[in-house]
Amino acid sequence: MDKVVATAAEAVADVPDGASLAVGGFGLSGVPNVLIEALYEREVSALSVVSNNCGAMESGLAILLAAGRIARVTGSYIGGNKEFARQYLAGELEVEMIPQGTLAERLRAGGAGIPAFYTPAGVGTQVADGGLPWRYDGEGGVALASPPKEVREFDGTEYVLEHGIRTDFALVRAAKGDRHGNLVFNKSSRNFNPLAAMAGRVTIAEVEELVEPGEIDPDAVHLPGIFVQRLIALTPEQAADKKIEQRTVSS
Repeated sequence: MDKVVATAAEAVADVPDGASLAVGGFGLSGVPNVLIEALYEREVSALSVVSNNCGAMESGLAILLAAGRIARVTGSYIGGNKEFARQYLAGELEVEMIPQGTLAERLRAGGAGIPAFYTPAGVGTQVADGGLPWRYDGEGGVALASPPKEVREFDGTEYVLEHGIRTDFALVRAAKGDRHGNLVFNKSSRNFNPLAAMAGRVTIAEVEELVEPGEIDPDAVHLPGIFVQRLIALTPEQAADKKIEQRTVSS
């Protein structure tokens, strides 16, 4: 039952080239930076990543992206990641953009064993009709576009069929975890981390605070340990290393 491994390198040692990864985080919040860095050190490549965004400020998934290690991204936000945008428009990267709520539900559905579901989000747009550029040809043309999806009417409203997402591995970061893999997330880091963890066939968590089983109130658990196969305890320095994307001050 003790799922703790000694190092991040050991935790990701069996992630192969070409693997699919669900990665937690929301902007710079709750990003499993230490596990991502361990993948970078192993020089794993041709990865298919499912994440809300693909890193920012040269941290998180941005380090794998800049090194050319990511082949495909399924996400909902490019934001201020200029390298992400450059690779996409240059035809170096395949990108499937999904409405943010749909992405969250596709991850949750995959983890819950639900193969597909209907949602009104995207009906009447290229999300449902097809034609969204997945890959450009580097000269302004579209080399690969999204296919049309099934649309059905229920009680007078149209809904588009979306498929659940399952990935080979998931990487997440939690504020607290016990040795059985039960996890607690802090504030906005809870947005995508639990869902990414559910979607992975092998889920690896880095935790800022490791406690013994029984120390977390069962009512406080955000993700049960059944969804987690491995976890590492961060050092105090690693736990405190949190970047701020846009710093604002008041006078």
